[in-house]
Amino acid sequence: MLACLPARELNRLVNTSSTKLDRALLAVVRVGLGFLWLGGAGWKVPPEFADLRHWTGFAVQFPVLPPYTWLVEHVVLPNFAFFGWAVLFLEASLGGFLLVGLGTRFWAVLGMAQTLAIIFSALRAPHEWPWSYFLMFMAHLAVFATAAGRYAGVDGVLRPAWQRSRSWPARTLVRVS
Repeated sequence: MLACLPARELNRLVNTSSTKLDRALLAVVRVGLGFLWLGGAGWKVPPEFADLRHWTGFAVQFPVLPPYTWLVEHVVLPNFAFFGWAVLFLEASLGGFLLVGLGTRFWAVLGMAQTLAIIFSALRAPHEWPWSYFLMFMAHLAVFATAAGRYAGVDGVLRPAWQRSRSWPARTLVRVS
């Protein structure tokens, strides 16, 4: 029956089907992920990044994916200062941008990629609960799929102006929001 409706009417039905509660819960998930990443960035202490080095080493001690193990052993660990700063910057940025809801779809994709890196490092580590990483991945997938920054986020406030603009930064922001 829905397939028979004109596209404009179908969009109206889909766009009005979410409730305030739905939108609030999506915002809670997005903000929760932001705090999760900020908390994770908080224990990556420069310049040694000792805890991060320890957890990254699990990729070699308890391999999950052999090519990733090789990459960690031969590229990441020998260049760990650069790697540590990159991870700290990425995770702090993930936290900040998800928290305020700016470029949310872009940051959700980066969150999924970083979650995969964590999975490939720690999935087989002793005393880890593997499902936590899969849940983290799925939460980012939900944020991406629902464009959760449009609800109580900067994306939702600024997106109408970005859509009216013809500038490349605005067009880019529409795509990543």
